[in-house]
Amino acid sequence: MNFRNTEGQVARWIQRLNEYYFDIRHRKGSSHGNADALSRRPCPENCRHCSRVETKYDYAIRQITTSTATPPDPWSDEKVREDQMADPDIKPLIEFMESSSNKPSWQDISAYSPTTKQYWALWNSLHLRNGVLYRKFESEDGKTFRWQLVLPRSRIPEVLKELHGSPTGGHFGVMKTLHRVRERFCWGKVRADVEQWCKSCDACSARKGPKIRSRGKLHRYNVGAPFERIAFDILGPLPRTASGNKYLLVVMDYFTKWPEVYPIPDQEAPTVAEAVVQHWISRYGVPLQLHSDQGRNFVSAVLKGVCELLGIDKTKTTPLHPQSDGMVERFNRTILNNLSLMVSKNQQDWDQKVPLFLLAYRSAVHETTGYSPSQMLFGRNLRLPCDLLFGRPPDTPSSPEEYVQNLQANFEDVHHLARERINLRTEKMKTRYDTKATGHQFKEGDKVWFYNPTRRKGLSPKLQSHWDGPYTILKIINDVVIRIRKSTNSKPRVVHYDRLAPYYGHNS
Repeated sequence: MNFRNTEGQVARWIQRLNEYYFDIRHRKGSSHGNADALSRRPCPENCRHCSRVETKYDYAIRQITTSTATPPDPWSDEKVREDQMADPDIKPLIEFMESSSNKPSWQDISAYSPTTKQYWALWNSLHLRNGVLYRKFESEDGKTFRWQLVLPRSRIPEVLKELHGSPTGGHFGVMKTLHRVRERFCWGKVRADVEQWCKSCDACSARKGPKIRSRGKLHRYNVGAPFERIAFDILGPLPRTASGNKYLLVVMDYFTKWPEVYPIPDQEAPTVAEAVVQHWISRYGVPLQLHSDQGRNFVSAVLKGVCELLGIDKTKTTPLHPQSDGMVERFNRTILNNLSLMVSKNQQDWDQKVPLFLLAYRSAVHETTGYSPSQMLFGRNLRLPCDLLFGRPPDTPSSPEEYVQNLQANFEDVHHLARERINLRTEKMKTRYDTKATGHQFKEGDKVWFYNPTRRKGLSPKLQSHWDGPYTILKIINDVVIRIRKSTNSKPRVVHYDRLAPYYGHNS
């Protein structure tokens, strides 16, 4: 058999076998002794001993005759012609060709579909070979040509699945897949079909994701007084210090921007809850709202019980969206930048550098409020070592009553101006951010992809697909928060708008 110029069923067998890695080795018959007892009698047919045993135990040994049936070739000329004649766009052309070699007039063809008219325009390059309609596609110089099978629409999914989604198809993009299709086939709207097929390929979408990522509008939180809403986060792990600390618990007030940073040995829920109660709440009181990400230490039963006991409204970010806690995330970057300049070479004394860093930050003017955190909280600036070195004008002495009155008036002015600056700055930020808001307008019941870059244990992240789906939108909570579910048996999850993309797959 010649395997160089194979076609039909043999070619498809070879293509299917290319998916496997194997070696074909010859094994002589004398080496097949393990199969002799099953396929051959170990003694001659007239053996008296075997005959007595078969008669005694009524063993009937019969010859089994099997016949090997060759499955029908779905791409034989007969099958392809049958499908072409069943296609309403191709059948008229075959009938015209079989009845006459002359090109039919426009009056003859005008009543048929636009696709039939497209084929009619290619009449001079269409030919019947063994009753099957082909297009003779010549090169620009006319020296070479290839035969393109005029493909019935019922066979398009099978062809695209093989030329795009098979291992030899490679899941390439539109242009490579289109070129591969046009080398072999011809049909109406071939480019649109290839584009739609590549767009709806689940494997490609899960790996590559959308060309344009969704981006929702900026959602603002309004605060107007100190300690109404605080946020906290865990920073680390860092090198373990001599005191046994490895993490930083960062707590920050949304209005005054006053920060507290507590070195802690671990990030377990009891450790976090104890630090919040003993260090923050014992000094500044109970906040109205506590915001964090979805770390297990922040959503644990321990911290949930503390919030319920103290009447604190606990909120959390959506999964994999740290921008929802942007104030603390930005402060974490400031902490790391500062500590990296102050720690020793072994980096094991960072917890000793935190207090002076906090003094520097609390006394510095914040860009959003226009005041330092100490002015927002205490109504005055903190005295720094530089004031002792360079000198500072003494404060005007006053009685306690006068000081309280001046402090109240100062607080009213400072907080009023700070609220105006916060509103103005956040409004500008929202306007600038919303100009880049793009994406799909989702509605309940839509199928979507969910971006989930979480590393899976035992799998290489470089070979991992980050888009999971399809999910179904259950409820649109607000402009940027959406509840989705993958299946009826799975648990719903609340995610951010930016993590979703429209699903165009075959399950939509």
